[in-house]
Amino acid sequence: MSLDFTSAEVSQALPSEEALQHAAASLVNSLPEAGLGLEYIKKHLLADIAPGFTGSSKCPTYYAFTTGAVTDAALFGDWIASTYDQNAHVNLPKETVTAILEDTTLRLLQQLLSFSETDFAGRIFTTGATASNVLGMAVGREFVVAEAGRRNSPPSQISVAQLGVLEACAQAGINNIQVLTAFPHSSLYKAASAIGIGRDSVILFPLTEDEPWRFDMAALREHLANGAGSIISISAGEVWTGRFATTGEEMIQIRALADQYGAWIHIDGAFGLQALVLPHTEAYHYLNEGVSSFNLADSITGDAHKLLNVPYDCGFFFTRHPQLQHTVFRNPSAAYLSTNPLSMPSPLNLDIQNSRRFRALPVYASLLAYGRIWHRDLLERQIALARRIASYIADSTAYELLPNDDLKKIYIVVLFRARSDSLNAQLVSLLNASKQIHISGTSWRGRPAARIAVGTWRAEVDRDFGLIVQALEMASRTAIFQDLDRI
Repeated sequence: MSLDFTSAEVSQALPSEEALQHAAASLVNSLPEAGLGLEYIKKHLLADIAPGFTGSSKCPTYYAFTTGAVTDAALFGDWIASTYDQNAHVNLPKETVTAILEDTTLRLLQQLLSFSETDFAGRIFTTGATASNVLGMAVGREFVVAEAGRRNSPPSQISVAQLGVLEACAQAGINNIQVLTAFPHSSLYKAASAIGIGRDSVILFPLTEDEPWRFDMAALREHLANGAGSIISISAGEVWTGRFATTGEEMIQIRALADQYGAWIHIDGAFGLQALVLPHTEAYHYLNEGVSSFNLADSITGDAHKLLNVPYDCGFFFTRHPQLQHTVFRNPSAAYLSTNPLSMPSPLNLDIQNSRRFRALPVYASLLAYGRIWHRDLLERQIALARRIASYIADSTAYELLPNDDLKKIYIVVLFRARSDSLNAQLVSLLNASKQIHISGTSWRGRPAARIAVGTWRAEVDRDFGLIVQALEMASRTAIFQDLDRI
């Protein structure tokens, strides 16, 4: 199966104000006594509601949330998953192939990303990288407390899953569990809260103000020696800049430190893990190094929608410690949940949820339909577009590329701001005004900044670059005319 990138529909990134108002006004707020019928619903959803949605999947120049865009194969797989609506939480191999297909799909995904299926035998699909981070933090919490118990004299067997955080930490002789990171995604704080160690357990070790995404290795080494149970969380890559927290050599050092002090290494790879599909060339040296030696981690998370462009609400989790994963998420036995103990574990014993959508099927369809080369070429095209935008901004007199002008470190994110404070204050709203592109706003070192994140298979370098340059030039001209009007 192939996709025609040059003829991909260029729809609006955002709906018009009129479409939004009509969609909201058309909503039926009183439950009808008699159903309105399928034909009414078809017309209502397509004519009234859908025009009020963002173009995040259909528009190639939607650059805010990195949703991706659903491919034909993934959409077909999702339709089949909904049509057959399988119970995807119990492995019942004599009744359905769902659990076997999910495990097969996860192994195919590991092959795409070059992770050993044997080493990372703990694997599961989740609702997204946030849920996967919760899994990684929860299994890491189990490990560091159990490891502290094993290092006691005499050694003791301690489980947070069995005893709870307070009692397990007391028996292990540790005062707290800390998450050591550099420039984390906000979901890490949510995960720390959800597993009961608290948002304040997240401690930052940025290298410098100019490179906050990188670890200060000396500070990390010193802190690991303080006796707390430690989960080392590595952002790969950082969501606002696209930069990576470690190099391959630093990952080797972190692995040695973790082994020395009984720490757990967790990689939040939602934004950058797909760089593992890139060829090892000079053009991608920084990106290759950024994801190097990730096989040394204890747990890894990712988002399938970013690279595979499957429907939103699909993440994955890999770990080297499937038994610990089972210990934390094991479901108490119930007759209707019974499964063959000799078969592979049921997903409900490896994940937060019992009720699970059959997320594996769209991923399976996408992987088989397009193959390894398509996914590599897709990412290379996205990087080419991001670097071309970055090069234009770096050469511009109106705009400034952030955090610096090193184009070889540009991944699929372009962070920038206007040199003029008056333009910078309204830059995002000006760029989004046409609704032909949509970007997100943020701040960098205390000043407003703009962010373009390329994450769709619909990306086409020449066409999309032209639209972005047109929007940038129009924004700078608008600001100049506004300044003249004030004189």
